[in-house]
Amino acid sequence: MVFFQLPADQFDAITLWHVLEHVHTLHEYIAQLKKLLRTGGRILVAVPNYTSGDAGHYQSFWAAYDVPRHLYHFSPGSMEKLATIHGLKLLSCKPMWYDSFYISMLSSKYTHGKTSLAGSFYQGLASNLKAVGQLRKCSSLIYVLGK
Repeated sequence: MVFFQLPADQFDAITLWHVLEHVHTLHEYIAQLKKLLRTGGRILVAVPNYTSGDAGHYQSFWAAYDVPRHLYHFSPGSMEKLATIHGLKLLSCKPMWYDSFYISMLSSKYTHGKTSLAGSFYQGLASNLKAVGQLRKCSSLIYVLGK
């Protein structure tokens, strides 16, 4: 894996919006991000959540599995474990409410051969409603990690 040669402790914030699931060398990548992060800095990681309501509904047709482009699939528990392995803390977990609609639209197409706008809207809404009391069940989540 090749990274730009940057000195350590350079950044207060590093963001990865639907990137981490595509990385071939996951542990090396996280180690490098930690090295680049200043003490007190934050890494914000947005990834699909395979424990979401829409993932449960669409099962093998859930679009966010996106094999072979998605090399990894994350849940809140696996993300917390990954952070801990690398000496990072999971500070918070934020929902990405709109992702359930987009992922449901794609999943609907994979399931039926064409997109059902009404059906995918309903499923995205149902997934979000299930997650209202359990934010860690949202279709995609933003994890805030600290050094």
